[in-house]
Amino acid sequence: MTRLKRKIWCLMMAVVVGSAMACATDSIAVDYNAGITINTGGSEFAPYHIASNRRGTITQQHSVLLSASIKHDMDTTLRLSWGAGAEVWGGWSSSVDYLRYDLESKTMVTNPQHPARLWIQQLWVEGKWRSLFLTVGQKDINPEFVNRDLSSGDLVMSGNARAPFGARAGFVNFQNIPFTRGWVQIRGEYGFYRLADTHWLENHYNHYNSFITTHYWFNYKNIFFCTNPTKPLVLTIGAQAACQFAGTATYYDKGEMWHEVKMKANFKAFWRTLFAGSGGENQGDKIYVQGNHVGSWDIAIDYRLPNGGKLRGYYQSLWEDGSGIGKLNGFDGLWGLEYRSGNHGLVTGAVVEFIDLMNQSGSIHFAYKDLIDDNHPKGSEIGHAVTGSDDYYNNYCYNGYQSRGMSIGTPMARSPLYNTEGYMRFADNRLRGFHIGLMGDLGSQVSYRALLSWRKSFGTPFIPRLEPLTCTSMMIEGTYSPRWLDGLQFKAQLAHDHGSLYGGNNTGALLSITYNGNFTFNR
Repeated sequence: MTRLKRKIWCLMMAVVVGSAMACATDSIAVDYNAGITINTGGSEFAPYHIASNRRGTITQQHSVLLSASIKHDMDTTLRLSWGAGAEVWGGWSSSVDYLRYDLESKTMVTNPQHPARLWIQQLWVEGKWRSLFLTVGQKDINPEFVNRDLSSGDLVMSGNARAPFGARAGFVNFQNIPFTRGWVQIRGEYGFYRLADTHWLENHYNHYNSFITTHYWFNYKNIFFCTNPTKPLVLTIGAQAACQFAGTATYYDKGEMWHEVKMKANFKAFWRTLFAGSGGENQGDKIYVQGNHVGSWDIAIDYRLPNGGKLRGYYQSLWEDGSGIGKLNGFDGLWGLEYRSGNHGLVTGAVVEFIDLMNQSGSIHFAYKDLIDDNHPKGSEIGHAVTGSDDYYNNYCYNGYQSRGMSIGTPMARSPLYNTEGYMRFADNRLRGFHIGLMGDLGSQVSYRALLSWRKSFGTPFIPRLEPLTCTSMMIEGTYSPRWLDGLQFKAQLAHDHGSLYGGNNTGALLSITYNGNFTFNR
């Protein structure tokens, strides 16, 4: 999105928010937040657990950032309600040298890049009628299936990257399904977005080989069913699906642009985001599936303990296309156990996870319909199909499943941001690892959080590494919320990466001071 378009967007949003406030008849409760965050480290990027699952706000080795937000939440107890909010970040961050091909000198040159000095993190307005909601703008899509504080990250929508611009609609929380007497509930949403990362991609791409895809659309949807949540045992089952589609793919070979594919954003393209299917106008989409589809099958069992705590077991099965949807990708997915105490104490929450992305439906892709031509007509002896080669988060004509370099799915797959050679896809999506998260209280004013992750990456199914890369990442966090000023919070993090996946050892620290407040005014 250009600066002019963003200014127009901000102006439109301000008009909408102002109109909504002017039409309000009751008192309006407003929450606000302001803070400063400082981080430093021993490598060109922040350590893994300082940068990950933070909505793409902190990525560099050094930064001093200010943030401010204001919001009015919808009242979900009312039949008709509205909400709006904005969040802005700005400050200084250090640069990282990427490689870029210079056509005049015919050599690779250093290309220093840093995040914007000022950016809009969120800006939205939304409304609710009965059990339905509509949100327009840029608002975080937070993971609901996994614990956002302790998990390694949702496989499809983790909160690791900055939120996209767009509109989405769906159910407000879980809703009873008629005629089930409260035994089955449903929740879901559907939305279209623009990631607005074209300039980021053009600035970080090496312009030498491979390709970049710009000005594309993004679709995200989910649907979940759960049994009666008031019972001790609750089953939740559902699915998530996302898709990059339309846009322009530009291909380079030794610094020369040799091919360009423009994919239309017409009605058919939007329709095919609902059900993944072939039939696009460019050759690749005719053979395979139009757009870059990523999704998961999700299942969880919750057991409520007598003391008010909860045990939860869950599994996410990641898929890329028909083979993954049909669960032909073996043991692949995220397997987790979670404990929540329900009370204050030394341990208030714990998560143990195992992630396996090694199978990817095998390394061979063959489908009978791909070969129907004069040499292989219908009715020939070739009548079977072997589908596979999913290459999670990558696609033949779209950049990796990322926004401004950060993985939209699990950050355990190393994000394209770390590819300083200017390659805009995932280079390490075939991996296996585990993750542990722990949090609790050390008193009435002090809490802690600890994260530990390990993984071994074997490259990708198409470009395997000769030697696997490993990384052990750990982080300890302490939070102090003093009694003498309600809303004030001091937070400190110490993190360390050890291994070859991120280029060596890296120790870093983060300090932040935030203040949360609220006020109410009447018309």
